[in-house]
Amino acid sequence: MSDTPITWFEIGTDRPAEAERFYGEMFGWSFEEQGGPAASYRVTAAGGEQGIGGAIRVTEGQPPYAIFYAEVADVADACRRAEAAGGKVVSPPRTAPSGLVSAHLVDPVGNRLGVFTPPTPA
Repeated sequence: MSDTPITWFEIGTDRPAEAERFYGEMFGWSFEEQGGPAASYRVTAAGGEQGIGGAIRVTEGQPPYAIFYAEVADVADACRRAEAAGGKVVSPPRTAPSGLVSAHLVDPVGNRLGVFTPPTPA
């Protein structure tokens, strides 16, 4: 068994209200805006204590997507390991104002995935 859990997902769309309505009606998920007018990011607790959290991100002018994120101890190391295993880093490690560090990767067959390290508790 791995010690690298999948703990987040993201749905990218240029129709966030429609996606929010669909997932709300389908699964009973509710969303809270945590971005802003220029960078909407609608967060949901989704599965509560038994599932993973996630969000809908507005992606004007880009194709829709769904991506999962694995929680790792070191994002830069995960990027190195991905490349060594035949993957590619498509969005290098970046640190959000909250301290969360994340990167986007592509596996050898073309699937996109994310890795992240949560902020260190204060």
